Amino acid sequence: MTNRDGMISALDGLADAFNAHDIDKIMSYFDDDCSLDMPRGPQPHGSRYTGRDDVRRGLLTRFASTPDVHYGDLEHFVDGNTGMSKWLLTGTTPAGEKIEVRGCDFYTFRDGKIIRKDSYWKIVA
Repeated sequence: MTNRDGMISALDGLADAFNAHDIDKIMSYFDDDCSLDMPRGPQPHGSRYTGRDDVRRGLLTRFASTPDVHYGDLEHFVDGNTGMSKWLLTGTTPAGEKIEVRGCDFYTFRDGKIIRKDSYWKIVA
């Protein structure tokens, strides 16, 4: 298996883990010194989480804000140590609001593990 194939396989597995809401499986794709930039937050980069425990907390906010979150219409691309996933996020907030939004995640890999995840969403108005 090539590095490219391994990264595509990791992105597929990561999406499956997100759709299963399996935080332990999700975190198995991340390195210890990883970082996460979520789309919403007080800074131009959104909210930033650094280190394994902090990234885990950040990712759990996705399940808290959209308990039935699902990522579909997936497309993955890789080049060098960078991966990108395009997706359609669907789900329902705890208040009952339906969500449907397109977005993408940019990943940086090192030795087969994710060291950076940077998420972007379309703004639905």
